[in-house]
Amino acid sequence: MTYKESFIKFMVDSGVLTFGKFTLKSGRIAPYFINAGNYNTGAELARLGEFYADCITDNNIEAEVLFGPAYKGIPLSVSASVALYNKTGWNGGYCFDRKEVKDHGEGGMFVGRQLKDGDKVVIIEDVMTSGKALREVLPKLKSAADVNITGMVITVDRMEKALDSDLSAVQSAYKDFGVKVYSIVNMEDIISAIENNVIEGKEYLPAMKEYRAQYGANY
Repeated sequence: MTYKESFIKFMVDSGVLTFGKFTLKSGRIAPYFINAGNYNTGAELARLGEFYADCITDNNIEAEVLFGPAYKGIPLSVSASVALYNKTGWNGGYCFDRKEVKDHGEGGMFVGRQLKDGDKVVIIEDVMTSGKALREVLPKLKSAADVNITGMVITVDRMEKALDSDLSAVQSAYKDFGVKVYSIVNMEDIISAIENNVIEGKEYLPAMKEYRAQYGANY
């Protein structure tokens, strides 16, 4: 089983990936739903970090610092940093931002590794819906130092068009900001996992493919 297939099974076993009929925030009716909030144990967080590490190494993403946007990205960047060290010996830094600048003690906007010019930074997030988080953190990172954003890693690329564009959020991130987004898996990987009996759910395949045909961005 590939790490992608293992991750999809892990999502199902953790109750993060479910199938049925779900009304999304966009108003679209989707045959599957991803609730990353269901990762809620130490064991799950440790395994999640390992999958981020696999994605980073599999795609040869250069990283000196892993950055986790507050709040969801904080534990993700920590777990990914630990997993990278355990798997490869990587001993780079990690950091995360505060929602508000601290005006006492050590002060500042960032906690963890202090960024410096030229640092190769990889942003660690759970999912990308609209690109809003990326839009908010890029100015913060660039105001701290002239860093080199070498990529952003998310768990799942839904591969679907935005409401106002034919591009997906992942495609828009590269077009608008020049940031390449890597996902551990995407919607087509999930469909393949069902077809190949990695997970159950063949009764949802027609709806999955219909949804992809209706809302999917061209890759």
